[in-house]
Amino acid sequence: MRAVICKALGDENGLVIEDILAPALTENGVRIRVKAAGVNFADGLLIAGKYQQKQTPPFTPGFEISGEVIETAPGVTSCKPGDRVMANLDCGGFAEEAVADASDVYVIPDCMSWADAAGFPVVWGTSHHGLIEKARLKAGETLLVHGAAGGVGLTAVEIGRALGATVIATAGGADKLAVAAEHGAHHGIDYKAEDVRTRVKELTGGRGADVVYDPVGGEIFDASLRCTAPDGRILVIGFASGTVPQIPANHLLVKNLTVIGYWWGAYRKLDPAGLHRTYEQLLDWFAEGRIRPHVSQTLTLDDAAKAIGLLKGRGATGKLVLEV
Repeated sequence: MRAVICKALGDENGLVIEDILAPALTENGVRIRVKAAGVNFADGLLIAGKYQQKQTPPFTPGFEISGEVIETAPGVTSCKPGDRVMANLDCGGFAEEAVADASDVYVIPDCMSWADAAGFPVVWGTSHHGLIEKARLKAGETLLVHGAAGGVGLTAVEIGRALGATVIATAGGADKLAVAAEHGAHHGIDYKAEDVRTRVKELTGGRGADVVYDPVGGEIFDASLRCTAPDGRILVIGFASGTVPQIPANHLLVKNLTVIGYWWGAYRKLDPAGLHRTYEQLLDWFAEGRIRPHVSQTLTLDDAAKAIGLLKGRGATGKLVLEV
């Protein structure tokens, strides 16, 4: 089978395409003929050796896929050959075949395209589980979403809107804010031209945001500390800015703030039942038309390096997907 290979840790330009043996079927495994694979910012971290979960070269990146079940290990009853599915992986998605644990495989509705399904598990799972299970976002609260036109940011906008929150989106430029508005943001802040702290205070009558969803870090996180409402929650998703913020504890004390570290991938093992609840509701919402995945560009396996580069350079909105 053809697969993208990382032979040595470094940047995306070192990735190669090779013919390799298909992975062996594991205990409780599901072999999937990959139709499409989602590309994530974390793929760039993985091949650089900077991701939380390390892989030793050579390996194939790719955390999420959609495709058709080819075979299942004995005892697997959650899916069967011929089923259309999406799946989470530790890695291995940028290939013509992949093997996932049955607990990470979800049958998708017939109305869901391969591209939508491939870009669904990571970003939608992250935002739904994070906002509901961790940040406890409630109807009537104000949600501030940073990087709101990106892969995870757009899903947070839509989920916040679906939960009855008032959503304030931040992004760099009017074009990206327009994308966030199309997906449900009530207000937009261009962080390149506006002061985030001042605008959030203006939009909330001086109170601030109840929940902050932050995949960016850096200066944006610092601004969030100063425009979060008393007893607010900041959900730390990642550091797309490249800068990991240092948190002054006195700000947390004075305003009774909670900063929540959130590595979604760990919950595949820590709370599989919670993730199943997440996907059950999300797939119902998709079938009902309440949420709309935004795949901005589809590429091929040969374009894997280009796709990772676009995400690193913050040159894409929504999801990038590799069609196999």
